[in-house]
Amino acid sequence: MSANCIFCRIVSGEVPGHLVLDEPGVLAFLDTKPLFPGHCLVVPRGHVETLVDLPDEQITPLFSAAKRIAAVLPDVLGAEGTFVAMNNRVSQSVPHLHVHVVPRKKKDGLKGFFWPRSSYASDEQIAEVARSIREALG
Repeated sequence: MSANCIFCRIVSGEVPGHLVLDEPGVLAFLDTKPLFPGHCLVVPRGHVETLVDLPDEQITPLFSAAKRIAAVLPDVLGAEGTFVAMNNRVSQSVPHLHVHVVPRKKKDGLKGFFWPRSSYASDEQIAEVARSIREALG
């Protein structure tokens, strides 16, 4: 736990949260500034800042919770699907790992919301980037 982390304070019960899931390793609650009503944040109970920092044994509980929430949001909220996302440092407003699970409808205004898309400059460039990542992964 980190005393300065708002998510840790929600996990500990010090700060109230609108909980949607409470399990031994994971807590999920509504985002107080949602993209749309029902926007949930799924967090590990222990203070972990990024996905890279998350111990392997906590990956399944975290993403299983996100999956289950994504499965129920359409029926509960009349959504057509969900958007599931995570930031790591850049654009991470709270430095405690969290998975966004956002209910979505077609034409809800999020088209192109996050990232401008571009193409690789050449087939050689895309091949080089792929090769570099493969090598780094071993």
